[in-house]
Amino acid sequence: MNFGAGIRLAVGTLTIVPVGNIQPLPSGAARIAMMSAPLAALPVGIAAGLTLWITILIGLPPLAGGALAVAAIAIVTRAMHLDGFADTLDGFGGGWTRERALEIMKRGDVGPMGVAGLVLLLLIQAASLAQLSSLPWAGLLLGVLVCASRAAATMVCSTSVPPAKGSGLGTVVARSVPVGGWVVVIVVTAALVSGAASISGLAWWWGIVAVGVLLVAAGGFIAMAVRKFGGSTGDVMGAAIEIAFTALLLTLAAA
Repeated sequence: MNFGAGIRLAVGTLTIVPVGNIQPLPSGAARIAMMSAPLAALPVGIAAGLTLWITILIGLPPLAGGALAVAAIAIVTRAMHLDGFADTLDGFGGGWTRERALEIMKRGDVGPMGVAGLVLLLLIQAASLAQLSSLPWAGLLLGVLVCASRAAATMVCSTSVPPAKGSGLGTVVARSVPVGGWVVVIVVTAALVSGAASISGLAWWWGIVAVGVLLVAAGGFIAMAVRKFGGSTGDVMGAAIEIAFTALLLTLAAA
């Protein structure tokens, strides 16, 4: 079935959960995969939420608990989104031409911009989680935010975002989601984040605000990437997810 293949593709792309061989992909599987990206991230959300809950239960300092939750996310995703974030920053900073930028991103090493950006990103995420850990049901809220941030992957794969030249993303999932599809994903995501925020003791409308910030941050980043690289890549998708997750955390921490 297309739905089953799409879910397996999404889980295999976004987590370390083994899904077996799903080639050749049936028609429509890529669209289903990217529209279900938040659902496919459920194993990551559960791992992060449980980790944060355990750290709160045993009385670890909030910042340590936040850092461990971030580490759990990195483990369950093989840190591939963090790698994409670092590579994309290096491409932005070191690529004077489009071709040079894409070449830098394909390397296995990480440059100074990538390292600095990664350190700051992880610090912001851990500190935001330290602030949120004082809320009731903080673990549940974190799990929902992890899943919600994967809506950025749906945005990257919109039909309005072209793949960059030579991008492996283009042969699989790029331009697979119609604009109406990712709008539906964003609306459902906003509803879920609002519900989780309300359960955790925040005003429900903070969920709407947080997803609005996600849209601005991830959308702006994707537009910059298209202008710089000529389109999306797997690294751009990973970076967009990390930016979306950080935007959600910062907004709700400010609440």
